[in-house]
Amino acid sequence: MGNCWRGCKQVGSHHSPVHTFPSSPEYRSAPNGDSKRHSAVERSVSTSDPAASARGGERRKAPEKSISGGGGDSISSSLKAFTLAELKSATRNFRPDSMLGVGGFGSVFKGWIDENTLAPSRTGFGVPVAVKKSSNDSSQGLLEWQAEVRFLGKFTHPNLVKLVGYCWEDRQYLLVYEYMPKGSLESHLFRKGMEPLSWEVRMKIAIGAAKGLAFLHTSEKKVIYRDFKASNILLDGDYNAKLSDFGLAKFGPVDGYSHVTTRVMGTHGYAAPEYLATGHLYVRSDVYGFGVVLLEMLTGLRAVDTNRPSGQHNLVEWAKPCLSDKKKLRKIIDPRLGNDQYPQKGALLLSQMVLKCLDHDIKNRPSMEDVLERLEQVDLMTVRQKEFETSPFYHKSDVGEGGNHLSRGVAVNGGGSRAAGGGQGWPLASGQRAC
Repeated sequence: MGNCWRGCKQVGSHHSPVHTFPSSPEYRSAPNGDSKRHSAVERSVSTSDPAASARGGERRKAPEKSISGGGGDSISSSLKAFTLAELKSATRNFRPDSMLGVGGFGSVFKGWIDENTLAPSRTGFGVPVAVKKSSNDSSQGLLEWQAEVRFLGKFTHPNLVKLVGYCWEDRQYLLVYEYMPKGSLESHLFRKGMEPLSWEVRMKIAIGAAKGLAFLHTSEKKVIYRDFKASNILLDGDYNAKLSDFGLAKFGPVDGYSHVTTRVMGTHGYAAPEYLATGHLYVRSDVYGFGVVLLEMLTGLRAVDTNRPSGQHNLVEWAKPCLSDKKKLRKIIDPRLGNDQYPQKGALLLSQMVLKCLDHDIKNRPSMEDVLERLEQVDLMTVRQKEFETSPFYHKSDVGEGGNHLSRGVAVNGGGSRAAGGGQGWPLASGQRAC
């Protein structure tokens, strides 16, 4: 998890000392000097290939000097090397009241640094950052720390969370990110008491996340994100989405291969079926996860929730029969959107695209560029509908049930809230019925 401050400056001018990754038994130097990861279940992939510009992003500027050495992967000199003392000062010694959240890697704390020098500053002065600190019992801490630095130190894009710097000291691994004040998409969709996201905001988030994923997929060395889920989509103050947590990311297949073979990792409910069955990881395995998140945004329901009635625990299995039919779709749309608050035709187009993303045959799934194009089309349709409704020629009673009018008849409970449920998942609301 990472969080961001708005309008932060590029940190490329703050060159840090030359560093290489701390040693790990899974990493050793290849004969040609490239550092590669070797595993019994994973074909080694070079981590030093350049990445081309794509979808508004770019590879971070290469350092003037070679910073490889010691057989470990080199760290971009555009990142700030913090000391543990500096990060303790920035977070008030990792005080509990500065904690933003806890994940598999460890805990995330809010800190403050000077905008120009990046030195720690007093609370409320300078710019806020999110400091992710590994837990002592994290078995994957070092490997995930290395992956985060490798990918976010190499790429920059408006829809990828910005890595400001890093620290490893006293067997602790820390990462410093830009601060994202709105938190994660997951919290807005599922946490009790959060204001419901409007249709327009959900589309904005979906488009931003799609841009980030499309950028990774179309870089010269294709990157497979491998853990696309709502909790890894972070939001700035204007609900611009940025992908975070690259601990499981992998460089894509090379030398004519269609996939990378790797140990199955990720989050239950989001991983593609071919990956779960064979360990074969394709670029379009990410598309499946994107489809699951879109379905969560459409329904307001978690991908997996054992609190729901039997037969409805798995959202994809339960909702799939509803996605191709307009009337059935209206039964499962998130009732917190409220009556007349989403375009019926746009929702149907979106649900049909979700079906394509969730296709079990990977060859039938669209690319992320195709997904992004469709999302932008649906968003434009919504904008034009709003413009039409505000014109002096619009009369709501003249628009038929089958037209591109806003949805009707979706029941909500007091103010659009769920009938019941807590932060761990929402049971079906009164406006949602089984197909």
